[in-house]
Order: sequence, then structure tokens, then C-alpha cells
Amino acid sequence: MSRKFAPVLLVAILLISLFAGCKKEPETIKIGLEVPLTGDYAYEGQGMEKAVRLLVEQVNEQGGLLGRQVELIVEDDAGDPTQAALVAQRLVDAGVVAVIGAYNSTATEPASEIYNEAGILHITPSSTATRLTQKGFQRFFRVCFLDDRQGLFAAKFMKEVLGAQNIAILHDNSTYAQGLAEHTKRYAEEMGLNVVFFDAINPDDTDFTPILTNIASAAPDAVYFTGYHPQGGLLLKQSGELGLDLQWVMGNACNNPELIQIAGLENAVGTYVTTEPLPKDLDYPEAKEYVAAFEAKYGEPVASVWWLMAAEAFNVIRYAIEQTESTDPAVLAEFLHNEAKDIPGLTGPILGWDEKGDRLGTIHVAYVIDENGNFILNPEQPSP
Repeated sequence: MSRKFAPVLLVAILLISLFAGCKKEPETIKIGLEVPLTGDYAYEGQGMEKAVRLLVEQVNEQGGLLGRQVELIVEDDAGDPTQAALVAQRLVDAGVVAVIGAYNSTATEPASEIYNEAGILHITPSSTATRLTQKGFQRFFRVCFLDDRQGLFAAKFMKEVLGAQNIAILHDNSTYAQGLAEHTKRYAEEMGLNVVFFDAINPDDTDFTPILTNIASAAPDAVYFTGYHPQGGLLLKQSGELGLDLQWVMGNACNNPELIQIAGLENAVGTYVTTEPLPKDLDYPEAKEYVAAFEAKYGEPVASVWWLMAAEAFNVIRYAIEQTESTDPAVLAEFLHNEAKDIPGLTGPILGWDEKGDRLGTIHVAYVIDENGNFILNPEQPSP
């Protein structure tokens, strides 16, 4: 070979090696997680992040999805509707193909408008307000169960198990709480119960003495509070301080250990909670395996059903991507609507979704807080 061509050949070899070394890696699959990491619901949001992050790490260790790593993009909406809208836009701008969230219905509702407009797959793990799936959004789904079903369960529990005839219902005017209260009232009256008190608190208040006094004056056999655990804890605490003899029943947003911390154990004992089953009481092999992995990684139990529901939402997204071999939100949504069924879920078998995006099948149970501050499955449950 002529010496004058040798330098040219050497440069060519170096350039080929350089470009070979700079081969572009596949882009990540971006999945958004919108949760309250700060504010009143931070306990739930922080646990939900840990629950999802565990699965993302497991998936990536196994090679990712479709040969691509999964990138979890987490945004804090603080449970606030205004923040939720801003968070939703940031996730859209980040290029996510799907979003898990939000925790509370009041935050989920404005965010869902933005995700729908952007054509993104949106799955809420915990927003149970019935009206969320009545907007015709074809890419909005939930893995939790509807408030109208919980309202039916609560009314039956108070009548059949507690033997209540006169009941009080208290909410906080939020999307979730008001909807659950109204459904419960409707079913209770259909069953022949007397709703002797129906009103709302302002969740920004800290002194509920006046409304507690009014409830006591109505002499209900049971009081059903449909709001969130920070206010539920205060209601229990102040009810005890006033010496009121009220039988409290609370909805699934009070299924939270912080309820007892706020109330004080002596005021929380004997309170009932209507909710989806807690992770510790799920007998499915998938649930047991996940709970064990969570405890091994974080050194704590999966304390909230909503943490597990967030993990469930990620698994649904993963399942849809694997089955369709696509990250196109339209393809994923069509699959969930029309083909996905009988999925072995963490929270029980997922039978599928209806045309509105609501999960088929409903599982609600009642817990009672015992003298040790534990949520224990109540020995007696209402008829199916």
C-alpha cells in the first residue's frame, strides 16, 4: 500500500470506530407519576412513589420493556387542583406515554382534562369519584372502585351489621367526599334508613366543635364521614374531647394509620372504615410476592391500599405495552377497553374495564380499629 494513503486509511478507521462507539441507545419509555409528596396527603403520595419505583427497578433489571428502559418521572401536585393542572402540563411536555395519578379526585379531575387533550393514557389508582369517568375520555381508566359501590356497601354495613336506623352523613365538599356522601344517602334512604343529618365541614377548619354538637343533637345511631384522614382524625379527637357518644364509620380515604395518630388511640378505637382490602389481608400470590419484595427493600410494610393500587396501575401499563408491543397511547387504551381481561392483579383479578374506563368487579370490606391501633377486618360483613 502506498504510504500516502496510509494516513487516510488510519483516519477512516478511527472515524468508523468513533461512530460505532457513539451508537445511539434506545430512548427510554417515560411514565409519569402524579402524587402528593407534600401537604395533607403526603403519607399516601410518598408511599405510592416507593411502590411504583420498586416495580420500575425490577422491570429495568430484567431488561426493560420492548428492549427499552423505563424512566419514571415523578411530580408533586400536593393534592391541590391548581397544582395538578400545572403538573399535568409538565408531564405532557416531558413526553410521557402514560400517567399514574392523581391520589385524590379533586386533583385528578383537572389533570384528566389535560391528559385527555394531549392523548395520553391516564390511570388513577385511587380517585373514586363516579363522575370522573362520565366525561367520555377514552384513555382514562382506574384500578380502584367507584364511590357509588362504596356508598351501597356503607349503607348496608350500617343497617345490617351495626343495626342503625338513624344515620348522620358528613362530607367536606370535595369531589370524592361529596359524591360518596350523596351515594350513601341515596342508598340508605332506599333501604329505609333515616338520614337525620347531612352536612359538610370546611377542610381548612381545625375546630369542628359546632358541627359535632349539631350531629350529637340529631342522635344518630351511626355517623358516616366521607372525607380524608387528616380531618377524620380531628373529628375523632374532638368528639372524644367533647365526651360525645358517637359511633363513627369512615370512608376509604380514612384508611390510613395517620388517622389514629391525629385522633389519639383512645378516640380512634371502635371506629369502622369501609374500604378496599388492606394489602396484609390479600391472599393472592401476586400480592404476597409484592408485599414481601416491598418489605425487603424498604424495611416497612405496604401500609396503605393506595400504595398497592399505584403499583397495580403501573402493572396494567406494563401489561398493555408488553401485549401490544407498542407505546402508542391509542393502541394501549384500545387494548385495555377491548381485549384486556382476567389479568392476575396485585389487588385481585382484574376482570377488565367497561366502556367508561371503570374497573369491572367491586371489592369492599369493613375494618374496625382495635385497642392496639390496628385496622382489623370486622368479623361481620354485610350481605353481598
